[in-house]
Amino acid sequence: MKKLVLFTFALTLMFSVNAQIETPQPSPFTKIEQKVGLTDVTLEYSRPSMNGRTIFGDLVPYGKVWRVGANKNTIITFSDAVVVGGQELKAGAYAIFITPSKTSWDVVFYSDTNNWGTPKTIEASKVAAKVTIETMELPMNVETFTITFDNLTSGSAELGFIWENTMANLKFEVPTDKTVTAAIEKVMSGPSAGDYYAAAVYNLGEGKDLEKAKEWMDKAMSMTKDPKFYQLRKQSLLYAALGDKKNAIAAAKKSLAKSEAAGNADYVKMNKDSLKEWGAK
Repeated sequence: MKKLVLFTFALTLMFSVNAQIETPQPSPFTKIEQKVGLTDVTLEYSRPSMNGRTIFGDLVPYGKVWRVGANKNTIITFSDAVVVGGQELKAGAYAIFITPSKTSWDVVFYSDTNNWGTPKTIEASKVAAKVTIETMELPMNVETFTITFDNLTSGSAELGFIWENTMANLKFEVPTDKTVTAAIEKVMSGPSAGDYYAAAVYNLGEGKDLEKAKEWMDKAMSMTKDPKFYQLRKQSLLYAALGDKKNAIAAAKKSLAKSEAAGNADYVKMNKDSLKEWGAK
């Protein structure tokens, strides 16, 4: 019995050690991070090899949905909304599926990325975009399936799908010009109400140049249609710090009324305490 127990323990230990051995994956995982203009694009996929097999029309049949690689879905993630084949893709992650024919591929960007392989059925509600692209024949074979980012410009790039002696390119456009133009217009039009308010609050908190802080705060309030109770609270504290009790009390009363309407007990108490301290009637 003792020998049997020792043998069983040794066998268990052997299998435990073997389970820790790591071996190479036949279809290695790849992750590419590419900046296109101002948009971050991440591509994650696994890369099978030919290994003497015929790929398109055989291993990857024509007319059937292909997972575009191996193992888990090939997933592409965009930090901004992009345009593919005239169709807008919202910012986010998409699985890529391809239905190949001999001369063209139908490429689908699928909003459900949690399938392992291909879904049993492609649900129309989950198809974010579908684009048909032409294929081209290469003069040589590419052993391992490859997806590239090619023809990079400030406003677009192409996904290159390459395997065996076939290549296909898919162009996507990013909103670089729209983003930069909006930023230019914002800067050239001058600081916003939020910018003036943040600068005033910073100076107040740091005790720096309160007169300049008052100028910024007044500018912020003049640009704000409906100041919030917390903004009016900061304005009242700034006036009080400058010794202007009259305007401090007026701002505190406005903040009190709005904080009561909002049901914010903390600001109600703070305003009441300040009004009492400043001798409000």
